[in-house]
Amino acid sequence: MMTTTSILLSHLRRSRPYYSLLPTLFSAHQSNPNPNPNPLSPPPHTRFTPRVNPLLFHSRAFSTPLGGGGGDVPLQEDLILPVRHLISLLDAYHDLTGLPWWIVIASSTLALRVVLFPVLILQLNKLKRIGELFPKLPSPLPPPLSGKSYIDQISLFRKERRAIGCPSFLWFLAYFSIQVPCFFLWMTSIRRMSLDHHPGFDCGGALWFQNLTEFSHGVSGPIFPLLIAGLHYINVQISFGTSSVQNVTRPLDLLAKFYKFYLDFLTLPLFFIGYCIPQGSLVYWVTNSSFSVIQQLSLKHPVVRAKLGLPDKAAPTIAANSGENFPAQLIISDSPTKKREISVQNLSPKELLALSVQLLSNGKRERAVPLLRLALEKDPDYLRALLVMGQTLLQNGQLAEATGYFERAISKLFLAGNPTDVENTDLIILSSQWAGVACIRQGKWAEGIIHLERVASLKEPDDPKSKAHYFDGLVLLASALYNEGRKTEAANYLRSAAAYNPAYKEYLEQCENDEDVFVSDLVSSRRGDY
Repeated sequence: MMTTTSILLSHLRRSRPYYSLLPTLFSAHQSNPNPNPNPLSPPPHTRFTPRVNPLLFHSRAFSTPLGGGGGDVPLQEDLILPVRHLISLLDAYHDLTGLPWWIVIASSTLALRVVLFPVLILQLNKLKRIGELFPKLPSPLPPPLSGKSYIDQISLFRKERRAIGCPSFLWFLAYFSIQVPCFFLWMTSIRRMSLDHHPGFDCGGALWFQNLTEFSHGVSGPIFPLLIAGLHYINVQISFGTSSVQNVTRPLDLLAKFYKFYLDFLTLPLFFIGYCIPQGSLVYWVTNSSFSVIQQLSLKHPVVRAKLGLPDKAAPTIAANSGENFPAQLIISDSPTKKREISVQNLSPKELLALSVQLLSNGKRERAVPLLRLALEKDPDYLRALLVMGQTLLQNGQLAEATGYFERAISKLFLAGNPTDVENTDLIILSSQWAGVACIRQGKWAEGIIHLERVASLKEPDDPKSKAHYFDGLVLLASALYNEGRKTEAANYLRSAAAYNPAYKEYLEQCENDEDVFVSDLVSSRRGDY
């Protein structure tokens, strides 16, 4: 409901209530200064011919006017086909049940929302699946300085999405694309029936809204506007109640905060709009908004979500993996005799990274990966967590997902500026060489060489640790170039590496002697110190 209120504003401004058309009925008569005093035989040049707007009245399809009179019954040809059919359907429902019109409107609204509910559940399950598989996909946009084109990166993204069975991202719009047209169809049809004084609408209400063709007025006039504005505000608060708009840490959080402010602000205009809509349409609007409140509250309940197969909103959003077990509580030993439990949700990203590295050093990758995902969920820009996650997935054989994490780290480093300090220089060297290894293992030699050449383009670092990583990257680049037949370039890089570390002379000799045994895959022989 709350997603359609802003569109409804423009719809109402384009339409006029029926009484605004009444002055045109007498415009011809008022323009004649000398009307014929004898109405029985008016001269042709002074005959009064009212210009009646055909939208003012229409008949009930497949029925006669109340009282069974035989007067002229206007047709519904001026209405669009969906509106005509919906009015006919509501007429048939009213004739079949004999219920008051306000009950017919309210019950048909509930029936519509019940029919749409399975579509919502299907969409939520599809989005759940997308959330589980999305971390395994490469970025849909090429990282800066990666040398990839947008078309190639998007093609790779779509290929990987199909390969792992990730649903289409059009599922984000599935429920919205059905609910919004249905909302406006119901709203337009009932409003048309109210403005056209549909038979029975003048006495089809109850309590303070006996006449469904009238607008809110008098002492009881504010009831419907207050209900509409209040239900809209409640829906907004429920929707954003457990979101991250209170703790703005990312651009999307800031966007959500402004969107919520916009929806909150709409509460006041909606109150005044309630005075400009016939009471028949207000019955529909209040029923629809009330159902939205109940539906949102129900879908937030853990038991209901469990019955429908939806993830618990209170639980962390962790990508599903058959080998990942997320520990909700951790036992910390302060001493050999004293232990305590802590919740991982209360740990900072740095603490989660330190704990995951400890688990990795003990060979417990399946327990470390969920902690790394949680750390990145709390701080998506945490570079060291991106690097450790990529290396862990690389060792697990999840090459495409590992490449995505390395490229995310590279992008963030270069977007922050050309890395010059010791820490960032070391991170760009490690990220580039591991991204190169991941691409080469997938058979993407050209992409791997681009990543490794990024290491060679950097200035030789002064820090001993970074310098060691730098020349390791040169050896990896030489290995890739050698396998691509670019042996002269490979030998040049190996000479630089051998001048730094004589242990690399063996690889230089193999390269110069054109020996096929020259293979340098440092992934299995090096351990990153994080």
